[in-house]
Amino acid sequence: MKDISLWTEGDWIAAIAAVALFAVLAIGGVISMRKSEEVIGHPRGLFVLFYAEMWERFSFYGMRALLILYLTKFWLFSDGKASLIYGAYGSLVYITPVLGGYLADRWLGQRKAVLFGGAVLALGHLAMAYEGMQGVTDPAVKQADFAINVFWLALALIIVGSGFLKANISVIVGQLYKMTDSRRDAAYTIFYMGVNVGAALGTILVGYLGETIGWSWGFGLAGIGMVLGLIIFIVGKPALKGQGEPPAPLAKRLETTLYVVGAASVAVIWFLIQYQDVIQGLLIVCGIAMLAYTLYEAFKLPKQARERIFAILFLIALNPVFWGLFEQAGGSLNLYTDKFVDKGGVPTSLFQSINPIYIVIFAPLFAALWQFLGRRGLEPSAPAKFALALFQVGAGFLVFVWGAGTGDPAVMTGVVFVFLIYLLHTTGELCLSPVGLSAMTRLAPLHLGSFIMGAWFYMTAVGSFVAGKIGEATGGESGEMSKELTLAIYNEIGWWTIGIGGVVLLLSPIVKKWMHLDTLGEHEAHEELAGDAELGEPQAAGMHPERK
Repeated sequence: MKDISLWTEGDWIAAIAAVALFAVLAIGGVISMRKSEEVIGHPRGLFVLFYAEMWERFSFYGMRALLILYLTKFWLFSDGKASLIYGAYGSLVYITPVLGGYLADRWLGQRKAVLFGGAVLALGHLAMAYEGMQGVTDPAVKQADFAINVFWLALALIIVGSGFLKANISVIVGQLYKMTDSRRDAAYTIFYMGVNVGAALGTILVGYLGETIGWSWGFGLAGIGMVLGLIIFIVGKPALKGQGEPPAPLAKRLETTLYVVGAASVAVIWFLIQYQDVIQGLLIVCGIAMLAYTLYEAFKLPKQARERIFAILFLIALNPVFWGLFEQAGGSLNLYTDKFVDKGGVPTSLFQSINPIYIVIFAPLFAALWQFLGRRGLEPSAPAKFALALFQVGAGFLVFVWGAGTGDPAVMTGVVFVFLIYLLHTTGELCLSPVGLSAMTRLAPLHLGSFIMGAWFYMTAVGSFVAGKIGEATGGESGEMSKELTLAIYNEIGWWTIGIGGVVLLLSPIVKKWMHLDTLGEHEAHEELAGDAELGEPQAAGMHPERK
């Protein structure tokens, strides 16, 4: 144990995070000891899901903060190659929920899907703690180590586990409440806080252990966190009141077959994560196929419904632009911070906690802002909010480049500019992510609701892969990141993104017209709009249809 007088800023941050984690757990302990069926006006099951998801995000984001550093410093991949692997990993994490969600909706049920996904995730995080050869400095020798196959397997397990858990646990939250229950939005707000508290604390504690003590310590803590989340979910089953069960009685043989399908998908992902060019080809082919099918369905619809599909396609097309830049956070920006930022004794991975902390602070403010503007008829339309998101993510890069000042690697960038780029990117995220999810659920025809939501996350996956390609470019021909080239790329993509945002803003009145907001209520088949119950997102710009 280091003498407290010798603690650095990183040590203090980790200590504060540890105290905060114990405080959150203590609150959970108090809740678990209560005998009433409700806690602060909500079902006990909500807090079971809160803590299970908190630990899952603790593990997932903690591992994510270390990943690119682990790829470059332990496995000795070049900066460019590591960024590409990171992008491929991110894209697959967003694609697999399509499989997990489909199997849960059709046969398995959300609870069993979460249970299976959590077990697979725990195995993946624990497998990350196996390192293999130590002290090797030759990349060719290092990457020939058998242990790297365990590493690829660990990534594959985490990707598939996320696919089964990521969407399904959110659906169970909605199932705890009736459609007309006024507590639904508050429930998702509480759940959302669990997501970001876990992400922030996991990033700090897993990152701190991984960088200061050893990689296996950090990844091991992530694995322990996932196991705890899984235990909470299992023990808390009675509090779920039978929600999330299979839609029809599930035969044991069929259930076993579904688990075999999940296990087989691990083998497929194990192959894909190693061959990023194959992923790129699949993303292109599948993207074209999805576009063709969407247009085919659109032209069978009446004029207003068809134009709503056109509005959806316009918004979805912006997803790879935004997320391709936003996801530099865990890739090239993480590497840049490690190499060229004056961190003042703080481990690099801890800076990944800034985004979830900002989310916790600013999400309620943005929700209140949209309501304030909406009551006065001043709320921007959904496409206008997308333009604002692009302006902010582009401005974030330009502010960062301006703050860096010079491409001389000997001149370190001030840490304040890391906080500023994350601030602008987070406020941009709050203008796009919840608004986009809400728009997809409200504009999609009911018979295409799930497909459209899948397309939204699919294009987010494309954005993650684009992020990897941008990160690969910062490595230049040598594969090693240079400060001058990275700043030049950041400057170029910053201006291009602001330009795209300007075009989106100019086109936003046309896209808003395609939405036909004035007749939106006419096409509703149910009191609640498709997916609204599951997502619990705030209403998008101007979308305030009357309820019957």
